[in-house]
Parts: sequence; C-alpha cells; structure tokens
Amino acid sequence: MIIENKGIKTDQFYVPPFILNEGEIIIINLFNGPRFHETEMFLKDLFCGKIPHENVIIHKKMTFVEHFRESKFRDIFYPMTVGEYLKKNANPASPYSEKIYETEWINKKIKVNTLTGSPRNLLSLYTTLSNTNNIIFDLVGLGPDGAQETYKIVKEVAKNGGSAILLDGYDDMKNDCTKYIELQWAQE
Repeated sequence: MIIENKGIKTDQFYVPPFILNEGEIIIINLFNGPRFHETEMFLKDLFCGKIPHENVIIHKKMTFVEHFRESKFRDIFYPMTVGEYLKKNANPASPYSEKIYETEWINKKIKVNTLTGSPRNLLSLYTTLSNTNNIIFDLVGLGPDGAQETYKIVKEVAKNGGSAILLDGYDDMKNDCTKYIELQWAQE
C-alpha cells in the first residue's frame, strides 16, 4: 500500500476514499475550471506529504512531476541546457536519466526553454522517474498525442511495480486505469 485516503472533505470539494497500491494508476478527475490549478496544487501537496491530513496516510513517498521553470534572468542570459538539467536533477544510475535522448533531435546542448510542451514534459517525467517510480503527474499543456505518450510511459512504470496518481481535468482515460475517481465540488 502506497497511499490510503479515507476521504478528503474541504469547504469546496470532496475526494472519495481510495487506496493506491504498487502497480496501480489512479486518475482523479478535477474537472477543468477556474479552481483546477489551486485544487491540483493542494492535492499534490497532500499526497506528497507536504500538508498533513487526518484522512490521508502515506506509506511510501510520492513525487510530483514538476513543470520546468527558470527565472527570467537565467532564461535571458544563461538558459539551462538539457544536459545541465539532467546533471542537476536526474539520478545518473537510472536508465531514465538518458531516455530523453531517444528523441533523435534532442541533445545535451539543447536549451530547455526551446522545448515545446511534450518534449519538455518528457524531460521532467524521465528526470522524476530516474529518482522514483511513485509519482503524481498531470497532463497540463499537452495535446492529445503528448498526453497519450506520457500516459503510456507511466502505465509501463506502474506495470513494473511503480504507482501513479494522475490529476486530470478530463475523463478520456477513465477506462484505462486501475481506479477512476471524480472529485465532487460543493454546491455553491
């Protein structure tokens, strides 16, 4: 057992109970809307153990696949390259640390800020997977093809003993996961 959620109730929403085990992917549909980002960040912090909650028991650490960001100063004067990013953030002993280079046009000297949504997301995903196989992720900023590619990679990780929670705004993959949960918004 990775996470045990006995139900999360706030004044704005309710997340029904669930248990995340090794080898599973849980999709939590937050429904796109004005509160999506705020809710996603709250749940991410909760499931990563940054915010304690009486109804959430974390048995194994989860890691959120962060989106790449760098300061405007660095972006203008000294943008980070793929090689620098991996050296700073990836576990070199993991096969995932070099996986991004399987995309034929990506090399160590490519500036990360020039990567579009899907390749940039894959860089973050592979870097996170080089450190852990228990992840929380989203598909924000990806088109349908990028979302499918990312989900396929995470499914393979889960099949090999990892676990994942997808915080999503759609239900298009609800039949392709271990458990599908819909967040219930409070009536306004």
